[in-house]
Amino acid sequence: MSIPQSGVGPIEHFSQLAEVMAAGCKPKDQWRIGTEHEKFGYLTDTLSPLPYDGPRSVLALMQGLRDRFGWTPILEQDHMIGLTRQGANISLEPGGQFELSGAPFASLHDNEVELDTHLAEVKAIAEPMEVRFLSVGAAPIWHHDQMPVMPKGRYRLMTDYMGRVGSHGTEMMYRTCTVQVNLDYASEADMVKKLRVALALQPVATALFASSPFFEGKLNGHKSWRSRIWRGLDDSRTGMLPFAFHDGMGFQAYVDWVLDVPMYFVHRDGHYINALGQSFRDFLNGRLPALPGEKPTLADWADHMTTVFPEARVKSYIEMRGADAGDRAHLGALPAFWVGLMYDQGALDAAWDLVKGFDAATREGLRVQASVKALQAESGGVRLVDLARAAVALAHAGLVARGLGEEGLLAPLNESLARGQVQADRLLGLYHGAWGGDLRRIYDAASL
Repeated sequence: MSIPQSGVGPIEHFSQLAEVMAAGCKPKDQWRIGTEHEKFGYLTDTLSPLPYDGPRSVLALMQGLRDRFGWTPILEQDHMIGLTRQGANISLEPGGQFELSGAPFASLHDNEVELDTHLAEVKAIAEPMEVRFLSVGAAPIWHHDQMPVMPKGRYRLMTDYMGRVGSHGTEMMYRTCTVQVNLDYASEADMVKKLRVALALQPVATALFASSPFFEGKLNGHKSWRSRIWRGLDDSRTGMLPFAFHDGMGFQAYVDWVLDVPMYFVHRDGHYINALGQSFRDFLNGRLPALPGEKPTLADWADHMTTVFPEARVKSYIEMRGADAGDRAHLGALPAFWVGLMYDQGALDAAWDLVKGFDAATREGLRVQASVKALQAESGGVRLVDLARAAVALAHAGLVARGLGEEGLLAPLNESLARGQVQADRLLGLYHGAWGGDLRRIYDAASL
């Protein structure tokens, strides 16, 4: 989840909303790669989730990282809710999921070094506390009432609202983990093509990275329960954005969609003001019930943009949001997959050729079936395994064209395609085989 955004002055002109995205346009030599991943902390003796406070806790872990490795605390109402260092942030998801939001780098190799450094630092602090981290898309055993609640104001508001607008919102907040990558665009047209390819191929990422076939101690009938959860969250702010494929798509069309998504909050002086269900359009006109007479700043708009959750999200860059968290190799493969497709023009053009004939029903059908069957999914006559093979081959070609030797990071995806199995299939095989149905053994099998 995002931290409060910064910005000064009220919004004076409607055009400023689209300018937030337009400001992200960069020449290719300035494109960067920002990776994010979340993981579940747990106590090794009880297998219970890591609490916020106490001698073995999220707070103790952050304090250790601060004192030993020079991270700077981020505070909210005197509570430590994150850390920052050299362009990277560590933040807390609602249930204590520990998230690294990495610094922007030009090379995937630099992202790999950052990730390994982060995991080594976290292990150095966590291991003496007898704490480890589980990296799968959804908590396999824990129930909602077992989850800790992080001391962040936006989460209190969101928890209440999620319970009223969808069937799975609090499950997403407290019991899911993802890996994603944030990528740049050169122009409005480049953003549109990248967003369309990203949306159409998110089911491929969902399938290739599926790692959540268990929930609340049972089989859940899906290979990515995390993806299923997102489909039951809040239809007003999630999904495949069919409008993005319409003529006239651009920055303004995305703005118009975000404006129609109900608000969660306004952040003022370190406090989150309840604006649940209210309209940012009213806010622009000084008619927001939560702050009557006040008009929003660009920081308010940036905050609101973080409360929409489509399969690919635009801010001043594009976020690829379709993948479950997974093992160390898959944490590196996710950014490699998307960089290969997005940062070489030949690969991007070929990827668009792969998907431009899909209609909205096919794209949505692939999204749904990918969560259930992973590589065995099919919709509209499209076999997802065939689409995945083509997409990974294009990603490989795109990475080769970059000339940085990054293509080896795709190895776990090539292995999955060769076997026709993803991480969820491996975990299911162990559950039905060597584990003898003892799901507690996933903690050793899927910890970083």
